[in-house]
Amino acid sequence: MSSPVSQVQAIRGMNDILPEQSPLWEFFEDTVRDWLHAYGYKNIRMPIVEQTGLFKRAIGEVTDIVEKEMYTFTDALNGESLTLRPEGTASCVRAVLQHNLLYNAPQRLWYMGPMFRHERPQKGRYRQFHQVGVESLGFAGPDIDAEQIIMTARLWKRLGLQDVVLEINTLGSQEDRARHRARLVHYLEQHLDLLDEDSKRRLHTNPLRVLDSKNPAMHELVEAAPKLLDDLDEASLIHFDALQAMLRAAGVEYRINPRLVRGLDYYNFTVFEWVTTRLGAQGTVCAGGRYDGLIAQIGGKPAPACGFAMGVERLLALLEEQSFQPPEKPVDAYVVHQGETADQFAFQVVEQLRDQGLSAILHCGGGSFKSQMKKADSSGARYAVIIGDDEAAAGQLTLKPLRELGEQARVNLAGAIEIIRSK
Repeated sequence: MSSPVSQVQAIRGMNDILPEQSPLWEFFEDTVRDWLHAYGYKNIRMPIVEQTGLFKRAIGEVTDIVEKEMYTFTDALNGESLTLRPEGTASCVRAVLQHNLLYNAPQRLWYMGPMFRHERPQKGRYRQFHQVGVESLGFAGPDIDAEQIIMTARLWKRLGLQDVVLEINTLGSQEDRARHRARLVHYLEQHLDLLDEDSKRRLHTNPLRVLDSKNPAMHELVEAAPKLLDDLDEASLIHFDALQAMLRAAGVEYRINPRLVRGLDYYNFTVFEWVTTRLGAQGTVCAGGRYDGLIAQIGGKPAPACGFAMGVERLLALLEEQSFQPPEKPVDAYVVHQGETADQFAFQVVEQLRDQGLSAILHCGGGSFKSQMKKADSSGARYAVIIGDDEAAAGQLTLKPLRELGEQARVNLAGAIEIIRSK
């Protein structure tokens, strides 16, 4: 006796988005596209798989992402090491360099899609997750930093999001960080007994990341550590002060978080996060900053750049937590038909409805008028278009409203289109 075939399940942390969930995703995506178009950002689409070396070079080898979280595999065809993208900035910069997009002018770009990290799945943190990424390449001043922060504030207003707070910081220049790194390492070496294993491992490779530790036992140690703001030179302070002045002028409230360092090595100067207390531990819904050294780091001619990414799942969870319901977009018509002549006519009618810009579902699978009308009602359509052989022979149809009061009427196709459009 053969054993039963086991049911195949989705990979843990990689979730199906079901039809009843899709309207919220579609609403969010449509809103984002309109919002980005209003700021002049252009869409770019990169492959999901890249050479592993791209992320090691861009993100930093001594980071959680590269050390622990990347989905990396060997291409069986040529032995090349490949990785499912864990974030979008490195891929975007690679594409800009490969296609020489900075040759004539700076670029404002955006992308949307899945990213992959091998993490312990929990609410708001998944192994396949989705991001909207925004990158501005070739702009040197704090005005583009301010634009990106101000535009995210506008998006929250469009979405009606509440309790989202902006935190900003500056990481200064490479020279600033070198000075700060020396002071920070000296301080941490004096408190080795208080460091956890991750922090000890990062002490001499990536000490700034120690400041981002989520270990509550290290909270007091981190709070008392030297602050990078105290090691900034005049140019860095001018950049940060100008950014703050622009945010104040735009009415965007913020707080300076001197421990905000971000988890990627390529940041410098401005860094920022939008955080909420409504999602538990996964409170960061959008984050980014300036990364002037990344383009040269990947192999291009040095050029300034900044960008951010927002977590789609977390933003949708925040909308749901606020009981947000996306606007309904019901189908205009459900075409019910029975009889050989009616079946042929129904195909013509439904296509002509679509030709006129209306949405229409053609009933398939046969069945009585009664059973088909039940399907029409459950479809959410605004009208049932009923076609029997008598209607078909006369070139007419019966139009029945399903969502509002009104009498059904027998009309020709042009009349039906006029009625459906008028409501």
